[in-house]
Amino acid sequence: MSGQFGLLKTRRFAPFFATQFLGAFNDNVFKNALIVLLTFQAASWTTLPPELLANLAAGIFILPFFLFSATAGQLADKYDKAMLARLVKVLEMAIMGIAAAGFALHSLAVLMGALFLLGLHSTLFGPVKYAILPQHLHEEELVGGNALIEAGTFVAILIGTLAGGLLAGSVAHPAWIALGGLLVALAGYLTSRGIPGAPAPAPELRINLNPISETWRNINFARQNRVVFLSILGISWFWLYGALFLAQFPAYAKNVLGGGENAVTLLLATFTVGIGLGSLLCERMSGKHVEIGLVPFGSIGLTLFGLDLYFASPVGLVGHGAHQLLALLSLPAIWRVLFDLMMLGVFGGFFIVPLYALVQIRSAPEQRARIIAANNILNALFMVVGALSAAALLGGGLSIPTLFGIAALLNALVAVYIYRLVPEFLIRFMAWLLIKAAYRLRSTGVEHIPHEGAAVLVCNHVSLVDAVVIMGAAPRPVRFVMDHRIFRTPLLSYIFRHGRAIPIASAKDDPVLMEKAFAEVSAALSDGELVAIFPEGHITRDGELQPFRPGISRILAANPVPVIPMALSGLWGSFFSQIDGALMKKPFRRGMFSRIALHVAPPVPPEAATPAHLQAIVGRLRGATK
Repeated sequence: MSGQFGLLKTRRFAPFFATQFLGAFNDNVFKNALIVLLTFQAASWTTLPPELLANLAAGIFILPFFLFSATAGQLADKYDKAMLARLVKVLEMAIMGIAAAGFALHSLAVLMGALFLLGLHSTLFGPVKYAILPQHLHEEELVGGNALIEAGTFVAILIGTLAGGLLAGSVAHPAWIALGGLLVALAGYLTSRGIPGAPAPAPELRINLNPISETWRNINFARQNRVVFLSILGISWFWLYGALFLAQFPAYAKNVLGGGENAVTLLLATFTVGIGLGSLLCERMSGKHVEIGLVPFGSIGLTLFGLDLYFASPVGLVGHGAHQLLALLSLPAIWRVLFDLMMLGVFGGFFIVPLYALVQIRSAPEQRARIIAANNILNALFMVVGALSAAALLGGGLSIPTLFGIAALLNALVAVYIYRLVPEFLIRFMAWLLIKAAYRLRSTGVEHIPHEGAAVLVCNHVSLVDAVVIMGAAPRPVRFVMDHRIFRTPLLSYIFRHGRAIPIASAKDDPVLMEKAFAEVSAALSDGELVAIFPEGHITRDGELQPFRPGISRILAANPVPVIPMALSGLWGSFFSQIDGALMKKPFRRGMFSRIALHVAPPVPPEAATPAHLQAIVGRLRGATK
C-alpha cells in the first residue's frame, strides 16, 4: 500500500487531503457538540423536547444539499476548483464567527443558522472534493486517492464526533467550541493555499440559480451514461445503508448490548476503522486501476455481515444496568458483534471506493462536477428516506437487530437489481475472482489502452481464459472476437455472452457467422468501443506464437483505428491451455496462484498495423516465457 500513502507526500494531493480532513472534522465537532448541548441543556435554550431538537439539527444540516448542490456543481465546473476550495474555507471561518456569536448571545436561532451554513459549506465543497481528483491524479492513482479520501473522511467524522461530545461537557463556556472551530477552519484555509490550480473545464458555463430545474438537468447529465448513473444509485444506497446502521448505534448500545456512552463510541470506532481499512485495501486488491469487480464483492460482504449482525445480537443483556465497557468486552457475544461491524466497514470500503472512481473517470470532464452534485443530492435524498423508513419501522415495534437484518436483505435485492441492469459489474467480479483465485497477474503498459475512443487490441492466444485475463486488466469494457466454440465453453460462456463477445467461425466452418462477426466488429468500432482479437485464429498447440491471419487488415480497412499490441505469458501449461493436446485435461497442473503476465505496447497507427509487424511486436513483448 506504499503507493497510495506516497500520495500524501505530493503537493498535488497532500494539501487537498488535509483541507478535506480538517473540514470534515470541524463539521462534526460543531454539529455533535451542539446536539449534545441541546440534549442535556435543552431547558436553558428552548421549550422543545431534546429528541425533536436533535432531529431538527440533523435536518437543518442536510437541507443545503437539496437547495444548493446544483449551484455548487455549476461553480465547480465554471471556476478553478483550488480557488473555490480556498473561498469555502474563508466561508467556514465566517461561519465559526457566527457560531461564536450564537453561543455568546445564547441564541438558538443563530446557532441553527450557523449549522445551516456549515451544511452549505459541505455542499459547496462536495463537487470540488471529487471532481478535483481526476485533474490532479493519474488514472492508476485514482483508486488510491479515493481510498485515502474516504478513509480520512470517516476518521475525521469519528474524531470530530468524539471531540464535539467531549468539548460540550468540559468547556467553561460553549463559545470556546466555536473559537476552536475557527482555529481549525484557519488551519484548513492555510492548507488549501497549497492546492495546485485545477482549471475550469467549462468556463463559459452560465449559472442557473433555479435549484429544481438545475437539479433535474444534472441528473440528466448523469443518466446519459447508464453505468455512471447506476453507480451513483449504488453510492446513494450505500449512504442510506451506512447511515441507517450508524443512526441506531446509541439505541443499539443501550437497549440491546446494555452498555453506556463508551459502548456507543466503541461501535462507531469499530465501524469507522473497518471503512478505513477496506478503503485502503482497495488499491492493492484492484491492481491500482478502477476495478469495479470489487463492487459485487463488497455488496456480498455488506449483506452477509449485516445478516450475521442480526443473528449475533445478544439477548438478555439489558435489565441489569449499563455494563461497564471492560465487563461488556468480557462477553463472547460482543466480539462477534464487533467483528460484524468491522467487516461491514471493510466491505463497505470495497463497495464505495471503486464506484466513486468509476463516476469520476467515466463522467465527461466538462460535466463532472455537476454529475457529482447530482450524486450528492441523491445521497441526501436516500439518507432522508432511509431515516424516515427506519423511524417508521422502529416506531411500529420492530427491533433494531431485525431492522439490520431487513436492511441486509434489501441490500442483496438492490445489488441484484443493479447487476442485472449492468452486467459489467458482475462480469468484472467473476474475471477478478478467477484471476485472484487461480493466478497472480502482473501487468505492464496497461496505460496504453485508451480510456475513450475506438481501438483494436491484438494478443497472442494461449488458453481458454485469455479474454478473461485481459478483461480483468483493461480499464474499460472490451468486446472480444473469439472462436464460436470457446464462446460456448461451459461457465465461461456466461462471462463472454454478457460481456458482448463476438463469436466468429472460419469461412469453411460457417461463412455466414464469419461475415456477421466482421459486421459487428465494424459497428462496435464505429461506436467508439474497444475490440480485441486473437489474430492467430486458435489457441496455440505448442506454446509458440502462430502466424497472424489477415483478418486484422480487413478490420482496419473498414475502420482505420489505432491498434494496441498485447502479449500474455505464463499461461502455457495451465489447466486452460492445450499443452497435452486437449483443453482442461489436468487440474492444478501448475498449482495454485501461478504467475502470469500481460504486457501492453504503445498504439500502432492503422497504416503500419500489418499482420507481420504486429506479430513481431507481440513476440518481443512476450519474450521467452510462454
